[in-house]
Amino acid sequence: MDKIKVVLFGFGTIGTGVAKILFNHADRITQATGKTVELIKICDKDITTRRDIELPSGVLCSDAESIFGDPEITIGIELMGGLEPARTFVLRLLENGKDVVTANKALIAQHGNELFNTAQKFNRTIAFEAAVCGGIPILSALSTALQANTLQSINAIVNGTSNYILSQMESGKTSYRDAVSQAQKLGYAEANPAMDVDGTDAVQKLAILAQLGFGANVSWKNIPRLGIESIESIDFRYAKELGYRIKLLAVAERSSGGLELHVSPTLVKGDNPLARVRDAFNAVRVVGDSVGSVFFQGLGAGQLPTASAIVGDVIDTILGRTAITFRTLHLWDSAKTSVAIKSPNEFFGKSYLRFSVQDQPGVMHEISGVLGNRGISIASMIQHEPENKTTEPAVLILTTHEAREGDLLEAIIQLQQLPAVLGKVVRLRVQN
Repeated sequence: MDKIKVVLFGFGTIGTGVAKILFNHADRITQATGKTVELIKICDKDITTRRDIELPSGVLCSDAESIFGDPEITIGIELMGGLEPARTFVLRLLENGKDVVTANKALIAQHGNELFNTAQKFNRTIAFEAAVCGGIPILSALSTALQANTLQSINAIVNGTSNYILSQMESGKTSYRDAVSQAQKLGYAEANPAMDVDGTDAVQKLAILAQLGFGANVSWKNIPRLGIESIESIDFRYAKELGYRIKLLAVAERSSGGLELHVSPTLVKGDNPLARVRDAFNAVRVVGDSVGSVFFQGLGAGQLPTASAIVGDVIDTILGRTAITFRTLHLWDSAKTSVAIKSPNEFFGKSYLRFSVQDQPGVMHEISGVLGNRGISIASMIQHEPENKTTEPAVLILTTHEAREGDLLEAIIQLQQLPAVLGKVVRLRVQN
């Protein structure tokens, strides 16, 4: 039986999961491919820390240079994370005739054009299912099963850490800070959770989804994003009163002026399947012109769910399915015509606005005047008496009808300059 020799760069949590599957369930992979898959080297800068797996002698190493030029190696799996040396290692693998499997969404989002053009040049492939939503096969679906559709929209919860934090805050028993601490203790959040809570992780994944779903060549840095740091427990109370839940949504939506792309905390109707996705789960709702609405949900992170997607990519690469898809989609091809990206100022949508205001006559008139001057009409209003009127400001909640994004942002700047408005205005999107 033919042997396929594989190497792994990065032996952290996910790398350990991949090694477990390749060593402990080799029979499954042989059955799926008709070949013996042999993980011959695992390269990591840390070769002293014990992992939750016993490796054959000589597999673990720290010398990457001895691997790139080995003609017997067929596939390189990159799980180091970050941009460097991951970018250099992937390029070296491709240039030396190896196919690549990666879960590195930052690398794909930042250097997709260079990496994929290099792969095309050397007649190699890059598979990256695990880069978005872990074990959910959303990239495979977009690349194959949904290709008969012109996609209308993708709405997705793609960051399990932020979804866990929001779910804990929604319970009413946990502050933002405590929810972050809980996420760190459970391994959902890094010691520095900035990329999760500020929307960076989600926007990088959205750039990849937009490329596969819409053929959009867009830098993730140019996609508007807003994180969850400004959300407070009170927002969940008011959202529930309005019939919504709060989710960090990554949105790609086709419109008359081009493709709308953004990541932001969003009020989602309680009966929407996305509203019911809790804790560290991910979910993606795709609408196509032929298939209608389809919904994917599952664990977006974790050792074995992510490792499952990586090994699935290894199997597809061995069977040649990756090569077929890779050649036909022309991903990140600079010569390929890209869909037009709509200017963020031209987005239209509904909004939730939370104000802390002085409890005095005329405040609502001033606020409505600023909004009205920008053509923004109020859809609903909630105001509850503060518990202590002498020491606490009044909290005012407004929702708007659809308004132009540029007008809304200008209005918020003006609203924050009103003497009666105290502090920043908190704005969340409201999904149509």
